[in-house]
Amino acid sequence: MAPSAAFRRRLAAFPFVFQFPPLVRRLRSDATLEAIRKASESAIPNLVLYNYPSFSGAFGALFAHLYHSRLNLPCLILPFSSVAPFSVDDLCIEGMKTCYFLDFLGPKGFPLVLSRRTSSMVIGFDHRKSVLSRISSGEDSDPNISFHVNIEKSSSTAVYEYFSAKLSETRSDQIDSISLLNRNDQERMEIILKYIEAGDLQRWNLPNIKAFNIGLREWRSKLNCITNPLMYQQLMEICSTDLIIKGDTYLSNRLTEASKLLNKVFRVKLGRGFYGECLGIRADGNSNFSDEMGKELSQMSAAAGLRPIGAVVYMHRNNLKMCLRTTDSSTDTSEIAKAYGGGGFPSSSSFIIRMDEYNQWLSVLPSPTT
Repeated sequence: MAPSAAFRRRLAAFPFVFQFPPLVRRLRSDATLEAIRKASESAIPNLVLYNYPSFSGAFGALFAHLYHSRLNLPCLILPFSSVAPFSVDDLCIEGMKTCYFLDFLGPKGFPLVLSRRTSSMVIGFDHRKSVLSRISSGEDSDPNISFHVNIEKSSSTAVYEYFSAKLSETRSDQIDSISLLNRNDQERMEIILKYIEAGDLQRWNLPNIKAFNIGLREWRSKLNCITNPLMYQQLMEICSTDLIIKGDTYLSNRLTEASKLLNKVFRVKLGRGFYGECLGIRADGNSNFSDEMGKELSQMSAAAGLRPIGAVVYMHRNNLKMCLRTTDSSTDTSEIAKAYGGGGFPSSSSFIIRMDEYNQWLSVLPSPTT
């Protein structure tokens, strides 16, 4: 049954009730707050907060989970979202001695207030240069706060090394040393961490990294350990080879679909010819394939003796948008985009172009493909 007009009016009057999507609201769900209450009743000494929905944060949570599990140390692990964050009052757990911030340092001043309210040690990990300016002088000088910010190393790698070293220092009568991971898991996990680090640090310098990230992204919906208690087990089973194969298949299928759309190709005089000519196509209704089409056009353009650039044009919010792509490492498409108020990267850029200006870019010469 469709909602009544009266119900719709009441709904419109309270839009704030529906401001967060379901997965975000669950971060402060009754189950989560109940877990905090029980942790306080049991005086659990260790609290781990991880950046959600970040892969570095989730893998950091995995390593914290493994460390505390190996030593049978009571620990509460919670996802922390900047969209619907916990308050300091939420996290004032009775008996808490140590709180970890993994892949984030929290809102400005948050760690300092939490540490002083709970008399606990706060240890944070981050790799973003931007967080350095948000660390207050009080946090920087407080002996109960320790921040590990390394812009050359992803948070997940730093957390892995931290808990591995901390665990290896543990000795017992029965075991000389304890490892966070066994040898097979360690080799596989360290490869995954290298790929995550390449993305976190915007390096993109590993083979098949695009396919890896495409294969990995379906896991993002599973990174809430409250709604998905199997998260740690699932993260332990991830294999980079499987992710790359999945990503390659996805890319191959998209390229096949994009190739089917490459009809009615025409020449484009970039900047009315100031930046040379390339091949272009109108992609109204198929803009989701603009990257694949642009790269294919780039190769076709180079083979036709034009600039190795592909121009994909389509209507976007009542405007005309032009996306430029190239597969040639010596070509910079962004110089064209920036000249027309857009931006991007050398291999991928875009901008909005007026229809009258766009018409001046269309070559009257026949396309080399006709």
